[in-house]
Amino acid sequence: MAEGIMKKLYGTGTYVQSVGVINDLEIDGFSIAVCDEIGVELSRHRSRSFDEMERWGDDLSSFDLIVALSPASQRRALELTRLFHLTVEYWPILDPTGIGETREMKLVSYRQTRDQILNKLLPERMIPYQQHLLHAHQ
Repeated sequence: MAEGIMKKLYGTGTYVQSVGVINDLEIDGFSIAVCDEIGVELSRHRSRSFDEMERWGDDLSSFDLIVALSPASQRRALELTRLFHLTVEYWPILDPTGIGETREMKLVSYRQTRDQILNKLLPERMIPYQQHLLHAHQ
């Protein structure tokens, strides 16, 4: 979700690459649904692991910032970048997987995660834009 939202908000002016500790292969359908609500298209997104990123030639030293959304990804990012001069930030974002028994309850938790990411990526002065983004595709 974070990569798709970042690209929607900031376009191609910033290079963004989403990566995890492991590769889940397919993007979660609930993530696709809640991002579609705000005009962020994720259905063609493919996840990748840190190891795959390195194998495919993405040099971590070329990044300025790594934002970790889980303690496991923060640990892995710190391990891989200990020799590089870049910042690793941890954002404690809710992991919605496994939360909720019904489809609607699951969507509520995924929306909470999406909104936490939006709030981290949008400066306060852009809150009116956030409201427009959230309501544009409802």
